[in-house]
Amino acid sequence: MPPVRVIALVLLAGALSACGPIAYVGQVTLRADDAVEAARAAEADKYSPYWWTRAKEYLYMAREVAGHADYQGANHFGRLAEEAAIKAKEEAEIAAKDPTKRPMTMTPETAPAKTDPIAPAKDPKPDIAPAKDTP
Repeated sequence: MPPVRVIALVLLAGALSACGPIAYVGQVTLRADDAVEAARAAEADKYSPYWWTRAKEYLYMAREVAGHADYQGANHFGRLAEEAAIKAKEEAEIAAKDPTKRPMTMTPETAPAKTDPIAPAKDPKPDIAPAKDTP
C-alpha cells in the first residue's frame, strides 16, 4: 500500500472515532443545555415542576454518561432532556398567562378536610404473660 493511502486510512479512522464527542457537543452542550436554560427563564420550576425536574435530571445524566465516554448514551439522554425542557417551557408559558392552568399546590384552603380522628402513636399493651416466671 502506498504511504498516501495509509495516511488517508489513518485520518479516516481518526475522524470516524471522533464522531461521538462531536455529536455530544451538538446535542447536549448546545441544544439540550439551551432548552433547559430557556425553560428556566420561563420559570418552569414553578409552573411545570414535573417536566422541569425531568429535563434537569436527564441533562445531568447525559453529562454523567459522557464522563464515562459513552457518547451514544449521552446523546440519548440529551435528546430526552431537550424534549422535556421544551414541554416544561410550553407548560410554564401557558400557566404564566392563565392562572387556572397552574399546578395545584396544597394550601389550607385547598387541602382536604380532616374527618378521621388522629391515630394513637402506640398500640396499647396487650395482656401477655411473661416469657419466664420471676423467682
